[in-house]
Amino acid sequence: MIRASRFAAAALFAAVPALAHATEITVAKTSGCGCCVAWMEHVEEHGFRAEGENVAGGTLVRRKMDLGVPPEMASCHTAEVDGYVIEGHVPAEDIRRLLDERPDAVGLAVPEMPLGSPGMDFGNRSEPYAVHLIRPDGSTEVFARHE
Repeated sequence: MIRASRFAAAALFAAVPALAHATEITVAKTSGCGCCVAWMEHVEEHGFRAEGENVAGGTLVRRKMDLGVPPEMASCHTAEVDGYVIEGHVPAEDIRRLLDERPDAVGLAVPEMPLGSPGMDFGNRSEPYAVHLIRPDGSTEVFARHE
């Protein structure tokens, strides 16, 4: 029994530093949106700490505009991480790449809600989609492709 207690304590202490260093992502979403919650779970599984904020639909649209998300890049939720905007179902690996490379950009976007993107993964149904880099002037370019 002592051996199990020591193991549990060691595991707990080993996990604490990792949690303390997790990058926080704040997520603005409408209440009751299951795909937004599923995306938040995806980024948490990849080492981020997601904090959700339920906002009214009109407030969410205004926030997107204020943060520089072009209308054609809009999706269901808008997140912020370390000075960047993350619009929609962007994979955690692409967010990590963005934070590592630190380009001059507003952030990343996956427009609409493509099947197979994180939070939109329903069984084995999926479609190819692109993650777009949003430049400060509002222009976009493909940052990553996912088949």
